[in-house]
Amino acid sequence: MSPPEFVAALRGLSHRYWGTHPFHRRMHGGELSEYELKIWAANRWYYQCVLPQKDAAIISNCPVPEIRREWLDRIVYHDGTEEGDGGIERWLRLCTAVGLDREEVLDQRHVAPGVRFAVDAYVNFARTKPWLEAVASGLTEMFAGHLMQRRVADMLANYSWIAPEDLAYFTNRIDKVSGEGKGTLDIVVRHAVTREQQEKAIAALAFKTDVLWSLLDAIERAAAKE
Repeated sequence: MSPPEFVAALRGLSHRYWGTHPFHRRMHGGELSEYELKIWAANRWYYQCVLPQKDAAIISNCPVPEIRREWLDRIVYHDGTEEGDGGIERWLRLCTAVGLDREEVLDQRHVAPGVRFAVDAYVNFARTKPWLEAVASGLTEMFAGHLMQRRVADMLANYSWIAPEDLAYFTNRIDKVSGEGKGTLDIVVRHAVTREQQEKAIAALAFKTDVLWSLLDAIERAAAKE
């Protein structure tokens, strides 16, 4: 495929992104209970906390120094440069805002088996697949910025106990994910030069959308057990 055809094929998977999942639709519509928000935040925590491990796996498999240097920033972004800093810490603040104790989030008592399975599969994918496929799986970033902007507005409008500062994870991430999405796409287009590499990159992105969809399926089932 030519680069424009390849990019179009990747972007063509946007309809599979979890923004259209029924649970997310109810969240944006203000239809979730406090309990459902707690279960969502606690389970999303498991996804957030392993992202640095996923990114470290990509770095360990990548032989290209400039990409390793670029990718290192993602680990620092989530882990922070010191205690109490970083994207993971901002997610913990959101968990507190929806009524969770920090301890019950950190000990993962609310993490559903299906969430754990899906997230672990994603990390294992990054560890075992060629680095270019693992990078391509992260191209869901292309679809994330607009959804985050809408989530901030809808959550502030519909859930009165959530304050703007509680959503710092999303507000901080909006601009960041836009830049990362473009950078990731540039890497994939530049290095996926054969038809086989392009098709594997598309398949990797499809796999990631399946992971995210499965994660929300499991959260929805867990939240229905109240």
